[in-house]
Amino acid sequence: MKVSELSYGNWITHGGQIEQDAASACVKASLDVGITTFDTADVYAIGAAEEVLGKALKGVRRDSIEIFTKVYWPTGPNPNNRGLSRKHIMESVHASLDRLGTDHVDLIQAHRYDYETPLEETLRAFDDLVRQGKTHYVGVSEWNSQQIADAVRIAADMGFDRIVSNQPQYSLLWRVIEPEVVPVCQANGIGQIVWSPLAQGILTGKYLPGEPVPAGSRATSNDGKDYIGWLLRDEVLNPVQDFAALCREAGYTPASVALAWVLRNPNVSSAIVGATRPEQILENVKAVDITLDDDFVAAIDAALGTQVLRDPAMTVSPEKRP
Repeated sequence: MKVSELSYGNWITHGGQIEQDAASACVKASLDVGITTFDTADVYAIGAAEEVLGKALKGVRRDSIEIFTKVYWPTGPNPNNRGLSRKHIMESVHASLDRLGTDHVDLIQAHRYDYETPLEETLRAFDDLVRQGKTHYVGVSEWNSQQIADAVRIAADMGFDRIVSNQPQYSLLWRVIEPEVVPVCQANGIGQIVWSPLAQGILTGKYLPGEPVPAGSRATSNDGKDYIGWLLRDEVLNPVQDFAALCREAGYTPASVALAWVLRNPNVSSAIVGATRPEQILENVKAVDITLDDDFVAAIDAALGTQVLRDPAMTVSPEKRP
């Protein structure tokens, strides 16, 4: 399956920061510039994000777009309303289809690894969804290299449809997939659909050292402010301003360079961007036409210095749900 180099994602924004009209305007802007891949999850705004996206895509020719969703995080109070058991996967996916207003998604993703459910049970449920036509493909999100390798092996042994994608965090500041996850995925034909390529907006350069966060930014949203907090330190923001200055001197915006850098990785199939205004989409899409030379990349690395995180042992806090 082909995907657009940039995907439109609606974590935090749809059903949270913006209302239906604004969301529809952002989706239309995405379609107008050639973005065909749309990523969401059952847990985003507890289903509301899927509903908003479904309405925004209503009337769009279904085979001209790719709709991705995810399952794992709690969507209700019952112990069975979470995880990757067969019961929760089946019930969650059918609920997602209703909210999205479609009879299938193009990719269903395991939103995290479930240590309480046998992997064979999870993969069999996903395989059944493929055979039923409820999804075309299966992927995972934030799985480590060993978990991905185990899934590939079990799928081969049991004749299940294999995973085709992983959705990790990846940016100039967060490179922990490079040492282990990327090599395993490359060896098994698995592409990365990366989230937070702008480090929650930090790499746009709009967050200034020692200054209040911009009004209406992700740092002021209920979900976003908890997640972005670790980045809002002068130790991070000062090097980012150096990075931003390099970009502007070269005639680029920091956001477009950050996205172009992510897309340089041959294992990255698509980078997910969010938006609260159509203008942000128009700005972000410029990245696909930027080619970064090695000297410029080296200068970026020198500017960001020790703030770059590369340790594969780093994990996303369990309560965070990008």
